[in-house]
Amino acid sequence: MPRDRIPVTIEGRDLELSNLDKVMYPAAGFTKGEVIDYYTRIAPVLLPHLRDRVVTRIRYPNGVDEAHFFEKNKPGGTPDWVRLETLPVPGSTKSRETIDFVVVDELATLVWLANLAAIELHTPQWRVGVDPDLLVVDLDPGAPAGLRECCAVAVLMRDRLAASGIAAHPKTSGKKGMQLCCPISGTQSADVVAAFAHTVAEELAVMVPGSITAKMAKQLRPGKVFIDWSQNVAAKTTVTPYSLRAGSSPTASTPLTWDEVVAMATGEMPARQFGPAEVLDRVAAHGDLLADLLRGGPVVPE
Repeated sequence: MPRDRIPVTIEGRDLELSNLDKVMYPAAGFTKGEVIDYYTRIAPVLLPHLRDRVVTRIRYPNGVDEAHFFEKNKPGGTPDWVRLETLPVPGSTKSRETIDFVVVDELATLVWLANLAAIELHTPQWRVGVDPDLLVVDLDPGAPAGLRECCAVAVLMRDRLAASGIAAHPKTSGKKGMQLCCPISGTQSADVVAAFAHTVAEELAVMVPGSITAKMAKQLRPGKVFIDWSQNVAAKTTVTPYSLRAGSSPTASTPLTWDEVVAMATGEMPARQFGPAEVLDRVAAHGDLLADLLRGGPVVPE
């Protein structure tokens, strides 16, 4: 066996790890071994959010500064113990196209993907076989707006959703912006959920037109926060809570408290993204701040 390949057994599953010293984030010197270590340690809170959701991976075989690719289908050499779901591609014509999607239900699958340099994990708002159990609002800042401005909009969105009986839970995107994740009933179609999210986004854009837009056109977004309601369309995916993100330094999509969001919005604390070590420390201190997403929620207004 090549010296850079290490056989491991994880919960009864056999796999090989390779090239653990390969630097994935050159500016930070963060290696593939550290990527695997992070995903292994964050797994107790990450896996429940991945369970029963097909996962789209963004792979960086030679690190974040080199070419990357999106992967939905199972890769070559997929172990026979990895859970696969053969499903129509959302949005395909007459559901004729199918993909063998990977579902990450266990630690061994998560480590296997990390070893393939699947740095980013993205999931839909629905679980296999059921309607969406999440409503997600993505807040994307157009420069010079940034995360601080997103936090201010997040508070407005939280209050508007609460008026409809929907509880919102904040997390950073790990890049520029943030998302609000809301548990819903799982009994309504993605079209219904997306239509409600669109309506609410338009309401806020009318309320604060100088700071918010609900339209995707890039020319309308400088200096504003774009409320991307379309994350609720069945074919769309959103970065999974706790997933790493590719950038000059490693960051992760990090759950926040509402006190933190308010403090970032008012400037009482820096509005920033968080690194993997910080995320692990936060989980040790707070547990999973998004645990309520796993408990179900109300129907959305139609």
